[in-house]
Amino acid sequence: MAEAEAVQLKEEGNQHFQRQDYKAAMKSYSQALKLTKDKALLATLYRNRAACGLKTESYVQAASDASRAIDINSSDIKALYRRCQALEHLGKLDQAFKDVQRCATLEPRNQNFQETLRRLNTSIQEKLRVQFSTDSRVQKMFEILLDENSDADKREKAANNLIVLGREESGAEKIFQGNGVALLLQLLDTNRLELMLAAVRTLSGMCSGHRARATAILHAVRIDRICSLMSGENEELSLAVCNLLQAVIDSLSGEDKREHRGKEEALVLDTKKDLKQITSHLLDMLVSKKVSGQGRDQALNLLNKNVPRKDLAIHDNSRTIYVVDNGLRKILKVVGQVPDLPSCLPLSDNTRMLASILINKLYDDLRCDPERDHFRKICEEYITGKFDPQDMDKNVNAIQTVSGILQGPFDLGNQLLGLKGVMEMMVALCGSEREADQLVAVEALIHASTKLSRATFIITNGVSLLKQIYKTTKNEKIKIRTLVGLCKLGSAGGTDYGLRQFAEGSTEKLAKQCRKWLCNETIDTRTRRWAVEGLAYLTLDADVKDDFVQDIPALQAMFELAKSSDKTILYSVATTLVNCTNSYDVKEVIPELVQLAKFSKQHVPEEHPKDKKDFVDMRVKRLLKAGVISALACMVKADSAILTDQTKELLARVFLALCDNPKDRGTIVAQGGGKALIPLALEGTDVGKVKAAHALAKIAAVSNPDIAFPGERVYEVVRPLVKLLDTQRDGIQNYEALLGLTNLSGRSDKLRQKIFKERALPDIENYMFENHDQLRQAATECMCNMVVNKEVQERFLADGNDRLKLVVLLCGEDDDKLQNAAAGALAMLTAAHKKLCLKMTQVTSQWLEILQRLCLHDRLSVQHRGLVIAYNLLAADAELAKKLVESELLEILTVVGKQEPDEKKADVVRMARECLVKCMDYGFIKPVS
Repeated sequence: MAEAEAVQLKEEGNQHFQRQDYKAAMKSYSQALKLTKDKALLATLYRNRAACGLKTESYVQAASDASRAIDINSSDIKALYRRCQALEHLGKLDQAFKDVQRCATLEPRNQNFQETLRRLNTSIQEKLRVQFSTDSRVQKMFEILLDENSDADKREKAANNLIVLGREESGAEKIFQGNGVALLLQLLDTNRLELMLAAVRTLSGMCSGHRARATAILHAVRIDRICSLMSGENEELSLAVCNLLQAVIDSLSGEDKREHRGKEEALVLDTKKDLKQITSHLLDMLVSKKVSGQGRDQALNLLNKNVPRKDLAIHDNSRTIYVVDNGLRKILKVVGQVPDLPSCLPLSDNTRMLASILINKLYDDLRCDPERDHFRKICEEYITGKFDPQDMDKNVNAIQTVSGILQGPFDLGNQLLGLKGVMEMMVALCGSEREADQLVAVEALIHASTKLSRATFIITNGVSLLKQIYKTTKNEKIKIRTLVGLCKLGSAGGTDYGLRQFAEGSTEKLAKQCRKWLCNETIDTRTRRWAVEGLAYLTLDADVKDDFVQDIPALQAMFELAKSSDKTILYSVATTLVNCTNSYDVKEVIPELVQLAKFSKQHVPEEHPKDKKDFVDMRVKRLLKAGVISALACMVKADSAILTDQTKELLARVFLALCDNPKDRGTIVAQGGGKALIPLALEGTDVGKVKAAHALAKIAAVSNPDIAFPGERVYEVVRPLVKLLDTQRDGIQNYEALLGLTNLSGRSDKLRQKIFKERALPDIENYMFENHDQLRQAATECMCNMVVNKEVQERFLADGNDRLKLVVLLCGEDDDKLQNAAAGALAMLTAAHKKLCLKMTQVTSQWLEILQRLCLHDRLSVQHRGLVIAYNLLAADAELAKKLVESELLEILTVVGKQEPDEKKADVVRMARECLVKCMDYGFIKPVS
């Protein structure tokens, strides 16, 4: 009775299974299992219940039931395959593979088994590859690296593999979970440079984009040890440690927004304490004698990058306030260092400049007058606290500090110059017998005489002193600096020819001496830099800049200095080039105001005869010939802290001036100018970004984008050009941006898609309505290329807009070039969508007249496009075709089609004949024998 009931329950289960009621089927099979002891029936019930388990995704139950069936009958092929399926879902690929392999042995012709076998084999190989690269390989790498007897090539390969692995999310997590941090610390303890670099770079990859891991690594390695490693003499290691600390800071502050799929990051409650500790240690590094010059530079770079707000719209400037309260005096100490004094901290060529930039950024980041007053008081107390009649070194440090601040926040420096005793101390140091004192005093005077009012004061009180030093000193370093002071004072009138401070010819003599020193390679780089500083002031005089660009050795010497490791020269080189190309802002001269000024006996600025356009063009030609582009490209790649936004703006101005003549743009592209302009157009001051974008537009308008902006760079060009379409930009910028976008949009659909995503289409449409003929033509040409894109076509297809109407009406304009562009756009739109063919006839009552005019146009390219539109309309709809045949268009097509096709008219005649053939296909006309 029980066996019979078990068989009945099995049949019920099978019926439930067929109705896809798998739970009911499972219940029936389970009840049957309790009632029978027949092995064959038991095997069938377990096998069937396994099938239910697969359907309900109960894979553990399914695998267990299939195993019980196999225990009864080891050749039960259905049970074997069901267990294989369950094990595959459970990730036990090797066991699943064995089961399906047994199935394939029993039934070799079963395609399902063979396919599963291939799929599982591929999955297992991939899993083994991942396991090999992350588990065993990690351990093997560490074994090779920590074994002193291992081969050098093997060790280098293992180090590189470890770095690559650390940058991958799965690899970084495997290293971290497998005691990798402790092993990396062992590599740091070896004190062998290649192993230390591998460890630091691996840690950097592990910290990137993962806050929990970054926090754990920071605590494991310890911030004091990280700073100690960064303080060393080895530049490569110092830079690598700086990158590690930056990765930690980015992860802790949330600056690194990268997402890693499948990552469940541990919760880190508060990172502010760690960030504050990092900042505190970096500030301590600034004043430690144990820190190398380039280690100090890296600390300043990190502070420059991470302390001031990146966007002033962010309200919180607490990091800046913390640094001002706890570290401003330390930064001032670095700024006030004098390399020639025995007490000087280790410095590089760039250290003091980086410190000045940091002071400037901190000052700019303050939000209100009380914060700025507090900042100024700290500076005042520091400087006045240094004045000591008994200790000349302290006085020199005080003046050097003022000099450094003048290179940062100039307004603050100007206020400090007004402090009692500062100017007097400068004059006193100029008269000192010690050369180090004179050196500092002269530099301070140079930086102090930036404004005309201040320069006039120093001309009255200090020129004789500077001349005296220049004549009497035998020290080249002091001589050059004194000369620069005289150069700066001599150029205090700027470009105003009528405000020359010195006698006729004096500035040319000073410039000649500067060029002489610039070309003298026996003088150290730091001193030759001052010769460029002098030229940066003197080249405001058109006679000087004209002489300078003709001195090819002097130009090339300046370019080589710009490529050297001393990057403090960048601003001076950029300023000199701005002066030589006249790319500075010039106030528009309004004749009425000039007359009024003369009448009231006010000074009227005068333009130098050599500042006319012909002279400027000639200077640009000479600069290009001397290799200015390669120097500019090298300057753009400089460290971001040294390459300030002001310097970027100057470089952008120079590039724009160099790109003015279309004939020169090929040379600029060939020497890498196109690539160098992209970062200038994306970062810096608003003026600088616009100037760089305008230069990019000039290049993009006439150059092959694949050559000018190779690879993926071409997509970075789109955004700056789109921003130039802003109505606040002037007409020439709008026009050249449209030309550049037209050229880009003609290259590929990927570029058209990028232009569309940057939301350029509304601006392009806006300029198609413009009254200015050239702007309207450029916008229409750009749209002609853009309509190839499907998303742009969808905007024309959408109901309730006049886009198509505008294009049709532009086809009826009198301007040939405008008609050509509009007809091209309309031809592509009507070819792409039949709906647009019908829509064209509804947007304006003039559509047929405009089409007929296009088909009769004198310009063959316009006529050809008109005939293409006619063909598209004929092909779109029989009723529409009938309407066209009943109009004068048939006569036009017949006249054009009967012409003998010469070489020029071949396309036009062929298109007209295709239109007539289409009419014949409809039966509207018949061929004449």
